[in-house]
Amino acid sequence: MLRKACTSHLRLLCLSRLPVSSFSSKSAISSGLPNAPIDLDPSLKALLKDIDISLKNDGQRASDGTFSPAPRELEAYPAEDSLIGTHESEEFVEEDDAVYHKDTRKSPAAHFGSRGIGAVVLPDELQRTITTLIAESDKTTLHSDAKRLFYEPEGRGEVEKRWDPEYDVKYRSRRQASRHSERDGTAFASVALPAHYSAICAVLDHLKLRLGPDYQIKRVVEWGAGAGSGFWASLHSFQKSREGTEDEDGPKLSTSDVITYTGIDKREGLVSIGKKLLRDIDLGAVSATWQKSLQDQDKIRRSEGHDSLALSAFLLSSLSPPLARKKLVKEMWESGASTIVLIDHSSTAGFENIAEAREYILEMGRKELDDPETAEWPVRGAHVVAPCPHDGTCPLYHPGSSKLICGFSQRLQRPAFVRLTKHSGLGHEDIGYSYVVIRRGVRPESSSMKLGRIGAVGQNELEKAALLPTRKELEINSDNEASVITDSSLMSPLSDTTEVVDESMVDLEAALRQEAYRWPRLVFPPLKKSGHIILDACTPEEKIMRLTIPKSQGKQPYYDARKSSWGDIFPHEPKNTPQVRYQPPRAKREGGMNPIKGTDIGKRSSKAKVRNTSYSSLSDELKEKRKKTRRDRIHARDAQDI
Repeated sequence: MLRKACTSHLRLLCLSRLPVSSFSSKSAISSGLPNAPIDLDPSLKALLKDIDISLKNDGQRASDGTFSPAPRELEAYPAEDSLIGTHESEEFVEEDDAVYHKDTRKSPAAHFGSRGIGAVVLPDELQRTITTLIAESDKTTLHSDAKRLFYEPEGRGEVEKRWDPEYDVKYRSRRQASRHSERDGTAFASVALPAHYSAICAVLDHLKLRLGPDYQIKRVVEWGAGAGSGFWASLHSFQKSREGTEDEDGPKLSTSDVITYTGIDKREGLVSIGKKLLRDIDLGAVSATWQKSLQDQDKIRRSEGHDSLALSAFLLSSLSPPLARKKLVKEMWESGASTIVLIDHSSTAGFENIAEAREYILEMGRKELDDPETAEWPVRGAHVVAPCPHDGTCPLYHPGSSKLICGFSQRLQRPAFVRLTKHSGLGHEDIGYSYVVIRRGVRPESSSMKLGRIGAVGQNELEKAALLPTRKELEINSDNEASVITDSSLMSPLSDTTEVVDESMVDLEAALRQEAYRWPRLVFPPLKKSGHIILDACTPEEKIMRLTIPKSQGKQPYYDARKSSWGDIFPHEPKNTPQVRYQPPRAKREGGMNPIKGTDIGKRSSKAKVRNTSYSSLSDELKEKRKKTRRDRIHARDAQDI
């Protein structure tokens, strides 16, 4: 508005000083004046030219003295003129977008190792049925039950981190169980079920990635079925292939590739809630049953168990006697399923339960291989698919003294009912979990070919290195004969690792899947420095090693290491010898030995944490201060009376 006012004021000032015709060179010539044009300053000329154009285009004065704006029309340019010189730019833009695309800049091997499920969003089908269940309950009672079961007021950190999805409720009597089981089941469905669902989906998604598109599941047996977190996750993970058709509501139970589901759980309250969630759901061809124990008729032959999955999620922590956990793992092994998936919480107890079950299953597999009576069996032994790159002893597992754990994290986008139940406005939450995926059979041999190690970043580096002039030196030998020696100092670090095999002739995805059995797993978040990246990983040598990837190793390995995340499998070998974390079996225990080298591996420096306060915590602190002041005042009064 100010600019417009100043322009109009300047326009009137110029009109009062000079005639309009003097602003145009054409009008000066046509008027026949003897005076030559005035030689003005270039800046003033530009200003007068702008005023001249504005006066011409300002509009026309109507008969009533008002100005009417002149009609404006768009100028149409011919298509030929607009397309001249654009073909080359389009090709350049397309090539530039392809080079700088996130997926192509990474090497194919690193992209395969870091492919994850991302933040999990509950499908609409599951959200609707849980919302309907919550609508039938009292909201105040639901919130109090959720706080009683999953909220830890004495927990450290901010309020959001005090919600723990671990469910371990034991009732004193059947009467108490009948009175509280349904309420607790509703609270479980509104708080813990979405978190458990996201963790199970992440594990099953990685399982499908590692075993390929031909891996299919038709039968699922779940121990600790509860309210159905494993049921929903397994059926949503294994869907029928529908090329060209995408459902906006997400996966559905009716389109699942799973035909038979058997849930085993003795907690009647959670099972009843799980059945309620399926009241108005179309199951399609899925046959779902729940029972308290595994029957003999539920076991299948090993030759028929190639498409069967044995699943147990977040149950081992609730089984206190070690004998009960061992019995559960043995039942899963004897069920005949070809794949066994065990998931527990990312805590010291949860990790030790997973590591103990892993050792027990692998030991049973080794006994089968050593037993001559099993020589004619179609499938013998067992091997770890994920997360371990080996079948040996876990280097972090020290019963009773495990300080570091092998755990991972999965993000969930909170639906509305979770935010309302927790009285929280945060739109996401992270759940920690430890897991192991074991499959029957001998561990596949890793391929010696290192394919897919060069992406767009490495390709550009090689192309730039090829364009550089080759440095040559003249050397005189003892016979005074000159010889030319090519200096290789300008060669790219990737030139030594360039693949000789033509990747276009090889199924790269299948080759990478075969190689991934020996790739290190990042069991801790990477440390990203300015000139190097530090990766603490579990290696095929059955050790926890610190891998350092410097810039001097090459742009592609450095870029892949910088873009790596916690839980990825890393394909590049380090330039320098990795450092091994040494931890004796009795480290950090009374009368035991202390670690002498590599103690910093796996640890992260604790920076000064900013205290995150909330209104509820401040209110609690004020109440405690008032109570303490009141008690002190009463004690002082009593002392005076005495």
